[in-house]
Amino acid sequence: LDQRLLADAAVTIDAAAGGTRSRLDLAYPIRNVDRTVGTLTGSRITRLTQGRGLPVDTVRVTLTGSAGNSAGAFLPAGLTLDLVGDANDFLAKGLSGGRVIVRPHPDAPPQLTGETPDIIAGNVIGFGATSGEIFIRGGVGERFCVRNSGATAVVEGVGNHGCEYMTGGRVVVLGEVGENFGAGMSGGIAYLAPIGDLDRRINPGLVDVEKLSDPDI
Repeated sequence: LDQRLLADAAVTIDAAAGGTRSRLDLAYPIRNVDRTVGTLTGSRITRLTQGRGLPVDTVRVTLTGSAGNSAGAFLPAGLTLDLVGDANDFLAKGLSGGRVIVRPHPDAPPQLTGETPDIIAGNVIGFGATSGEIFIRGGVGERFCVRNSGATAVVEGVGNHGCEYMTGGRVVVLGEVGENFGAGMSGGIAYLAPIGDLDRRINPGLVDVEKLSDPDI
């Protein structure tokens, strides 16, 4: 799938990298055997722009279905993956300026457990991200945004060990967090909804826990 995406987007990427205002919308079905979708395409952008990337949404890709491991890995600025469905582990690994969106399919059944969001993506999402944006409408598994150093991420709930070893960036969790949140977290800011026993779930070793101010909100 990524080979197909690269071929379909090559002309637009080359034009944009050369300074021509250009934009492209693409759409594909995706299955969980399709792994690292967007990575080859992103590498072309990175090489042609010497790492600067392209304007936001130069290439916007709508994927419908279930993404395999490492969808959106290392995406640079200018490339957006909008996944309508669900994702496996390592989504947006090493995100480098791009944008990754995950949202339920319109035909998906309603959530099963009242106010708790359904799990829509797997573990270790945003691992080692350096910049860019991750927006997830649903809950995710463990180790969300581990070693994030500069990306912005919004999610509706996370499992254990969220933001472990995070050094920068911003994370917003709009629902519950699992155990051991913020272990080894030496930088960045995580905004947590006042849900559940946060004092017990946050690892206090390196983090300061503060009430939100009006500018924070």
